[in-house]
Amino acid sequence: MKVLLHSIGCRLNQSEIETMARQLLAAGHEIVTEAAAADKVIVNTCAVTAEAARDARNLTRRFHRQNGAAEIVLTGCYATIAPQELAQVKGAGRIVANQDKERLVQMLIPQASTAQPLFEQEPVLREFLAGNAGSTRAFIKVQDGCDNHCTFCITTVARGAGQSRHLGDVVAEIQARCAAGYQEVVLTGVHLGSYGQDMGQKMGLRDLVQAILRHTDIPRLRLSSLEPWDITPDFFALWQNARLLPHLHLPLQSGSDSVLRRMARRTRRAAFRTLAAAARAAIPHLSLTTDIIVGFPGETEAEFQQSVDFVREMGFARLHVFNYSQRPGTAAATMPHQVPLETRKERSRRMIELGEHLSLAFHEQYVGVTAPVLWETAVGADDAGLRWVGYTDNYIRVQASGPEGLFNRITPVQLTAAQANGMMGQLGGWDADDAR
Repeated sequence: MKVLLHSIGCRLNQSEIETMARQLLAAGHEIVTEAAAADKVIVNTCAVTAEAARDARNLTRRFHRQNGAAEIVLTGCYATIAPQELAQVKGAGRIVANQDKERLVQMLIPQASTAQPLFEQEPVLREFLAGNAGSTRAFIKVQDGCDNHCTFCITTVARGAGQSRHLGDVVAEIQARCAAGYQEVVLTGVHLGSYGQDMGQKMGLRDLVQAILRHTDIPRLRLSSLEPWDITPDFFALWQNARLLPHLHLPLQSGSDSVLRRMARRTRRAAFRTLAAAARAAIPHLSLTTDIIVGFPGETEAEFQQSVDFVREMGFARLHVFNYSQRPGTAAATMPHQVPLETRKERSRRMIELGEHLSLAFHEQYVGVTAPVLWETAVGADDAGLRWVGYTDNYIRVQASGPEGLFNRITPVQLTAAQANGMMGQLGGWDADDAR
């Protein structure tokens, strides 16, 4: 059977779709990249914004136009919170809620075993890595759900309460990925910093990271989004191990204390400022990135300016800017003083412009520096060879010309020019035996 897999939204969704791909490959099925070639299409949907939900509907219609005979199976957060709405979309087939997602492959293809021991998965993992250029980073789901109640967030409704994977299972999966040739893993979850809190044990994310560093040989370990109230300054001592990459994504959401209160975020400007300073003091070459929502209900021009000023003060390496989206079922959706769409768009434009300025300033610090880059994909060719794209340890996107065979290799690169969206680089003499 030929299956097309597509993910919308967060890295957790990407991790889940990769798990489905491995299960299908292990059962002897084929992963395809075009709907026209597929017998089934699986879409892992997102509901964090109205735009993400619209993307799911549009993709369903498009896949159906491309192949009317393929069954289109919809899962994920949008499929969980609005199954009847999604079922009305032309081409929609089965709707599978998040709570049934882990059994989805077996539901569709009963003979596909999802219980293959990890130590037997190395051939499948190698095949998956080799066949998915651009997927050199393995996204490892260690936690799902969230016990926070941020007033704008539909994810808690869609994902439920926090649930952590057993530490031993996570370590075993990373050991298997390492044996299959992966150079980097990214720990993902809805509320990653809460890892272990639901287990009734005195164990947390720090213990998980230490166990991974102690019991695996993975060259690069990266953490995805961490809520700023989940970590204390002593957490940063973990970065004494150079395999833990100098990149932290701490979602702020607003730089205005009054807006943060309305959002029910458990942080304020002063606390975030202190945390960011501690992180930068402890982690050399740290890339600190964040999320910002503009146009939250009741946000005045003065509050927006406070947010702009604080973001500029923090000097983030990258901003992910979200135009506030009214999500039914959230407390914010019923708040008074909803900000007009045109105002939200204008504030989004201004915040994105600031983010580009900050990214350029961050990248300019590294002109002339030699940094390790994990190469992900070739995007073209020129007289000097293939044009490769990859990422430094502190998550700077780099493009450089080089020979064939760089995929999934880590090599030193001299960073030569800065742009808002990344840097240009130059490889010296490269020997495959010298690359990790």
